[in-house]
Amino acid sequence: MGEKRKKRSHLILKIPGQAYLWLAVLIFGASNAVTRKLTEIGAQNFIGDRNPISLCNVLLVGNLCALLVLITIYWQQWNQTNLQQISKQDWFYLSIVAILSGAIAPGLIFQALALTNVNNIILVGRLEPPLIIALSIYVLKETVSLWEIFGSLVAFFGVALTIFLQTPKTTMVNMAGFTLGLGEVLAAIVAIITAISTIIGKQKISHIPAGIYNIYRTALGSIIFFFIALTLYGADHFMDVFSPFLWKWMLVYGAIIVVLGQSFWLKGLRSTTTSEASLAGSMTPLAGILAAYLILGEVPNQAQYWGGSLILLGIILSQIGIHKQLADQRKSAGQNSLTKEQMIESAMGFKGL
Repeated sequence: MGEKRKKRSHLILKIPGQAYLWLAVLIFGASNAVTRKLTEIGAQNFIGDRNPISLCNVLLVGNLCALLVLITIYWQQWNQTNLQQISKQDWFYLSIVAILSGAIAPGLIFQALALTNVNNIILVGRLEPPLIIALSIYVLKETVSLWEIFGSLVAFFGVALTIFLQTPKTTMVNMAGFTLGLGEVLAAIVAIITAISTIIGKQKISHIPAGIYNIYRTALGSIIFFFIALTLYGADHFMDVFSPFLWKWMLVYGAIIVVLGQSFWLKGLRSTTTSEASLAGSMTPLAGILAAYLILGEVPNQAQYWGGSLILLGIILSQIGIHKQLADQRKSAGQNSLTKEQMIESAMGFKGL
């Protein structure tokens, strides 16, 4: 038995860090498609006239699963020394970020999943990186390479093509003379909200340990979301939250998307460079589109092909800029500008969502 364990451990150690990163990216990329598939399974197994695997139930229970994983990973950071260093102002900004990125953004993205296809949500969600770069330059006065700026502009036009070149198939809204799908509009709002919360996080609470930040954000976000949904939809909306059928599927969801995804990502981060992690993370949209095709049978339409191609080009250009910037910083300062904790944060929660 001892020899077998040693061989197994030796085999695990031989797996390169990049392999763990790419496995995590595949898992995170599949999260939206898996969520939609779960709701379809629930629709085929109604309890009374209710879908036990409703999007609200998935979000609430999924967050609880994520919270358990985060506590397992980070519980040691919740010590008196760390907590005493966090001021009332820090808690205020941390709460704002938790409400924006932990409650409102996930709630809107799950609503968007009910209104439009997964590919549109993934592609429209790529508004977030250009917005973060623009806000970083304007608010944080950060220096960003021309490659990253140009790449973000190309990706932005790719998102615009995705939105404007296709006819909405669901609820529509009229904006500035254009008829847009409500699902796409919600996905764009999520990108804006997430970008704003990211900038607040960088500017005001970047010194807070990742464990405290992520656990607090997930816990408070879940509570706020629960009460918002309770107010909007009533208590009956969560009648099936303790349904064995729901928890059976959510335990599978939690084990794969949350536990395996986070475990692979953390394992990969420990043995790879920031540029390698950044490159892997940038491929999440492609993994999401592939998952939507394999799991849901969603074939990209012409608008998504054109928009997706520009977005991919933008990602490539941005990665060139990031690689050059990190190389320059290693030469001058001997370290990367992005910390491991920031790279972990980029994969947390439903952002790949």
